[in-house]
Amino acid sequence: MQPSSGSSENQPYNLNNELAKERTRAAADRTLMAWIRTSLSLIGFGFGIPTIVRTIESTRIGEHIDPHRFSTIVGLSFISVGIYGIAAALKEHHRMIKRLRQDRYTYESSNTAEIVAISLLLIGAISFLGVILRALNLKN
Repeated sequence: MQPSSGSSENQPYNLNNELAKERTRAAADRTLMAWIRTSLSLIGFGFGIPTIVRTIESTRIGEHIDPHRFSTIVGLSFISVGIYGIAAALKEHHRMIKRLRQDRYTYESSNTAEIVAISLLLIGAISFLGVILRALNLKN
């Protein structure tokens, strides 16, 4: 009787493959932990920014920009990106572990880091514009 090619119990045990899977799993765990640290930092910044602005300034600047509302929006943006980062990292980690349990590992690319980076770029650009507008309103 010929062993079937799709059955893992009939294939010879390959220690190199198993060790490679273990190293990949460990790398996936480290990546997840890095994402958690990054996301918690973003969430912390999100809570900290409005608090700092409220402490420094308690007056309304200009006709169009309320620093408290603006800082709250920026803070909530950081919190949202942090929450997205944790959720996406958990999903990616789960998919990675699921793929490692299969006999044949298949690579799947991820764009979570790009999405978080673009989100932070947008938040930074909007914040920069807000600070410039605030500075222009102070000069007038």
